[in-house]
Amino acid sequence: MPEVVVAPEDPTSVPARAALRAYYDDIVTRWYGRAATTAEVDELVAGSGDDRLAPPDGLLLLARRGEDVLGCAGLRVLGDIGEVTRLHVTSAARGHGVGTRLLRALEEEARARGLQVLRLETRDDLVEARRLYARHGYTPTDRFTDDPYAHHCLAKRLDPAHPDG
Repeated sequence: MPEVVVAPEDPTSVPARAALRAYYDDIVTRWYGRAATTAEVDELVAGSGDDRLAPPDGLLLLARRGEDVLGCAGLRVLGDIGEVTRLHVTSAARGHGVGTRLLRALEEEARARGLQVLRLETRDDLVEARRLYARHGYTPTDRFTDDPYAHHCLAKRLDPAHPDG
């Protein structure tokens, strides 16, 4: 079986757009407790601002096994702070370390850009993501968004000398 490879991807590419649609589909489905409609996902995609995941101030990573896209994660650079966004792993790939690989790759990129803090927001119902962030040292921080769907604001200070810190 091919190894999982995490690499940057143009957010406008076909695989990136498909991965981001899967993310939006998942968050709508969880929020409403039913399958997301195409119109609901289209609405989120249209207002997403995913173009901000393009260089130089953004980054989108895809995790792949062969041709299969297993997940995605984004980084937005906001001055001297990085913001983790759009972290998603397909249901079939959950529990196999894909989220960890994506998050570590984002942290590596943030360090390479000289960022010392990463922050993110997440919802109550995204339990797998919240566990992942806690395992990797993200802790509660002051609220930095007015997004009504952001139930938790978390941050992590990056230690440039230690990839796990």
